[in-house]
Amino acid sequence: MPPATPPPSPAAPAEGLLARAQEVLRPALGLYLDLHAHPEPSGAEARTADRFAARLVAAGCTVTRGLGGHGVVGVLHNGAGPRVWLRAELDALPVREETGLPYASASALMHACGHDLHLAAAAGAADLLGRLADRWRGTLVVVGQPAEETLTGAAAMLGEGLYERFGRPAAVLAQHAAPLPAGTVAHAPVGVPMTAAGAVLEVVVHGRGGHAATPHLAVDPVLTAAAVVTRLQAVVARESAPAEQVTLTVGTLRAGTAANVIPDHAELGIGIRAFDEPALERALAAVHRIVRAECAASDAPRAPDLTVTSRAAPLWCDPAATAAVRRAHRHLLGAARVLDWPGSPATEDFPLFGDAGAAGHGHPGVPLVYWMLGTAPPPAPGTDTPPPPNHSPRFAPDIRRSLRPAIATLTTAALNRFTTPPDR
Repeated sequence: MPPATPPPSPAAPAEGLLARAQEVLRPALGLYLDLHAHPEPSGAEARTADRFAARLVAAGCTVTRGLGGHGVVGVLHNGAGPRVWLRAELDALPVREETGLPYASASALMHACGHDLHLAAAAGAADLLGRLADRWRGTLVVVGQPAEETLTGAAAMLGEGLYERFGRPAAVLAQHAAPLPAGTVAHAPVGVPMTAAGAVLEVVVHGRGGHAATPHLAVDPVLTAAAVVTRLQAVVARESAPAEQVTLTVGTLRAGTAANVIPDHAELGIGIRAFDEPALERALAAVHRIVRAECAASDAPRAPDLTVTSRAAPLWCDPAATAAVRRAHRHLLGAARVLDWPGSPATEDFPLFGDAGAAGHGHPGVPLVYWMLGTAPPPAPGTDTPPPPNHSPRFAPDIRRSLRPAIATLTTAALNRFTTPPDR
């Protein structure tokens, strides 16, 4: 433990951190390559959790495993001071990779949202903060959260006493890969949410199965489902104000087993995003109304089943803490590489770590700071094709240009929160 000396001034932590991040780059890169090649789905991230936990132990953390599923918590004590938390996600997506990278996943799963990069950066930041122990005082808590893609992991960890066991945070920090130029970060201005409110519904439309040669003796749920899909497009086009920025997607539609069989049910997976809770509620009500009405119009033998399987609040960052971290990032990267984020209709369960607002959950008073991390390579000469976005089978962070800034930006933000008074 270093001697008790006065903490550095808030302006000091960013100095030289891009260079110092080189010291921890090799093990962080090794973790990234390993995790990228071996993705695991939401709720089944056992190997990923073990690899992440091992890197935190190597960085000097005391590690607890198995919280809220496969959740990992690493704690690094460094004297009296605030508790600053870093959060990264463990899970991958059911996407078959098409990047052609030598370390690509060979399974039907893929780290198509950058969670492997988040984990590598968090482990690298813990390692680097351990080496910079003379520049901060307090307790670092690093969380590897399961099941972010299903929006269930944060609630599971918090429900098992995350804050009660490891201490209420002075701030929780997180970053997310985005198709911005590698080496840049983006913060949302005051009054703009980083991500939207969202809900996912599973819908079962019931019919009456039969032979394709006698459709008059059946009730075809495929036709009903098709009518639902078509009619749902009017929710955004005609029931939402243009300024509300609502999106509605039917991401899955499953029905039937053979071309000559009319099935007895069809299943739809529907995702809704909106930048505020009232707009989301109106869209949810419209979905319920339309599904029930189309089933009635088809003379379905029973009412449809509609289940909201997940719900997320908008992600609002703490204004004062975000402003301070943004200044630290400008000092680290230069003003030209710290961008404004316009908000995204993507969803997150990260709001539950702080004030989840109208959702009625979360932990009011815990400041959240969240920024987007650029991962895109420079465009090829003479082309203006945008980089593949998150969730694309071709999503591929430029790891050579992204990982070191990812470690440095997270470390800089943590040092800023350790050395800045809580009201700044």
